[in-house]
Amino acid sequence: MAACFETPAWATSERDLVAALDATHRLEQRLAAVKLSLVRELDGRGTATAQGASSTAVWLRDRLRIGVGAARRLVEMAATLDTAPAGIREALSGGTVDLEQVRVIAETVQTVQTAAGAQAADKAVAILVDWAAQFDAALLRKLGTRILDHVAPEVADATAEAALRAQDSRAARDRHVTISEQTDGRLRLAGILDTEAAAAVRAAIDPLTTPSGPDDTRTPGQRRHDALADVCRLALRTGELPENGGDLTQVVVTTSYDGLTRQVGIGALDSGLHLSAEAVRRLACDARILPAVLDGGGQVLDVGRQRRLISGPLRRALVLRDRGCAFPGCDRPPRWCDGHHMRHWADGGDTSLDNAVLLCGHHHRHVHRGDWVVQLGGDGHPEFIPPAWLDPEQLPRRNHYHRRR
Repeated sequence: MAACFETPAWATSERDLVAALDATHRLEQRLAAVKLSLVRELDGRGTATAQGASSTAVWLRDRLRIGVGAARRLVEMAATLDTAPAGIREALSGGTVDLEQVRVIAETVQTVQTAAGAQAADKAVAILVDWAAQFDAALLRKLGTRILDHVAPEVADATAEAALRAQDSRAARDRHVTISEQTDGRLRLAGILDTEAAAAVRAAIDPLTTPSGPDDTRTPGQRRHDALADVCRLALRTGELPENGGDLTQVVVTTSYDGLTRQVGIGALDSGLHLSAEAVRRLACDARILPAVLDGGGQVLDVGRQRRLISGPLRRALVLRDRGCAFPGCDRPPRWCDGHHMRHWADGGDTSLDNAVLLCGHHHRHVHRGDWVVQLGGDGHPEFIPPAWLDPEQLPRRNHYHRRR
């Protein structure tokens, strides 16, 4: 081994390098088998406690200078190998499988023996060892879930059904979502979804988590956040939620009129939480948000004037014109979009087709907080003028995705 280590690898042919790597790996597994047999014997003799250690794992930690977790795994693996069928021990000592594969094979074979008996377990060992020559431990575990199809097909379906029922029972017991309200009004979500709910959530948010274009700098976590929010907005738009959700929830935002027009005042929700001026103005674009605007003396000036809302025939016309989010490069469909006033309603902008554009949640926020200018081109379709730092010439850009459809 010392001679091999001192031999310069650069002088070896590629074919010999590959052969040497294979041989080294096989030798490593054979040495692992020897090491485990030694650990098992030392553990059985009680050598560790005789020398004053509290356990074999602790003794191994000090003796071999390894982490206690790794030491425990050695002891556990030694016990597993000691009771495993002979075929598994022979495969490891022969260098054809590694320790993780041995663990998977042993656990799978134990399941087979419980379900179908010793004869089926012996067949399973042979098949799994053969598979181990082709697949790593992770894939071997997946393949092992259907091993009964090969060694005991008469009980395979019933066993699989029982396993699924047990899995469903655990999932039903463990499912939960915790919503913790933070002091600043944000929510912390945590929980475990069962398989069916997880599939539904992934199907709903995965299409919305792809970057919306080259200018999308959101992290994957931020995209998942925005996708979940978009799904909730869509659910509110359906009008099919129970009475507590019914139609779209009417959020009342209270702010001073001067603050709203000058973009400096904060808003207060009816829950008592506060929103920034930017958030207030963005929400005011949504057709189903009802603003409550008060003057300096606290008198109500307006509560949701209908002429402000982009809804009904106007929204249908907007959908026919824009066909989805109009921001360049975005493929979000109309149902994910809000109606945005190009000239904000609080700044005197009217609610008309000429002053409205469809924007998805992400680009609605982006336009409100950024330096993009939205206007109608000569043909009556929206175009976006980028900020000078992005394009010094500030050439208007359009969304061509929906136009191709």
